Amino acid sequence: MDLTNQRILVTGGGGFVGSHLADRLARNENKVLVVDDFSAGNQMWVENQVETTKADLTDSTAVSKIVDSDFDAIFHLASKKKVNSDDPYEQFRDNTEMTHNILRAAHECDITNIVYTSSSTVYGEAPRPTPEDYAPLEPISMYGASKLADEGILSTYAHSHGFSVWNFRFANVVGQRLRGAVIPDFIEKLRSDPNTLTILGDGRQEKSYLHIDDCVNGMFHAIENAPINQSSTGSMYTYNLGTRTTTSVNRIADIVCDVLDVDPTYEYTGGDRGWIGDVPRMRLSIEKLSALGWEPQMDSADAVRTAAEALVDEL
Repeated sequence: MDLTNQRILVTGGGGFVGSHLADRLARNENKVLVVDDFSAGNQMWVENQVETTKADLTDSTAVSKIVDSDFDAIFHLASKKKVNSDDPYEQFRDNTEMTHNILRAAHECDITNIVYTSSSTVYGEAPRPTPEDYAPLEPISMYGASKLADEGILSTYAHSHGFSVWNFRFANVVGQRLRGAVIPDFIEKLRSDPNTLTILGDGRQEKSYLHIDDCVNGMFHAIENAPINQSSTGSMYTYNLGTRTTTSVNRIADIVCDVLDVDPTYEYTGGDRGWIGDVPRMRLSIEKLSALGWEPQMDSADAVRTAAEALVDEL
């Protein structure tokens, strides 16, 4: 799919990944509309040349008013992600309702190009590095379950309604504008108390961290270079996006402390994971996308440091 001179709808475009993606699409001379309820994002993150509208995507009537046949593609990034939610089913319901509303409206308007941002959490606790064809998919969090359910809905529209779907399973994406994750959490804790840092779990959780620039570049590369199946029944193209290396939570703490020039005592909440549903070790295979000529420019530790340096100034 060509990503220049198109009219593109970006749901969740006020969020961390969505705002970076909308900026890049606009710089490629696309006409971009961002739709977001801005409950987790920030309208100030969206560049001036990008049009925005505020809406609740769980409301099918609101979605029908926004989606029209003039769009060439929809990038669906909107989702709710709550760790230790008081009502985990609400997260599942909201995410699947948003996805179904978007796809139903797209079908009614004959929009068949969909880009979706999924997550490594669909794999659950899988062998590493985890390839796209690993099975069975057994997520251990409600967020992961909602992402897997969304993939099922997308697959249905691809194979029953002729959609072309690009489905990206992300590692932990980091960078400027990141909120509600380990790096900004450590920065805020250390600014409040530079002498002690509380770390969830035992600090030995080890995961792949991908810089936002590599993430957006990887998405563009896959969309523009994936071999296209011309079948009238549609196709679903699934790609992992991550790094070949991993970084432990303890190492992230060391990097953030170094950036802030502090030397605290680490305290741990205990256990081998940070919260219920946390996958303590994750590394995705990126061989499928690598075969198309893409490689991340930063390894996991470099991505963490670059993100920490940006967030220290931003926060």
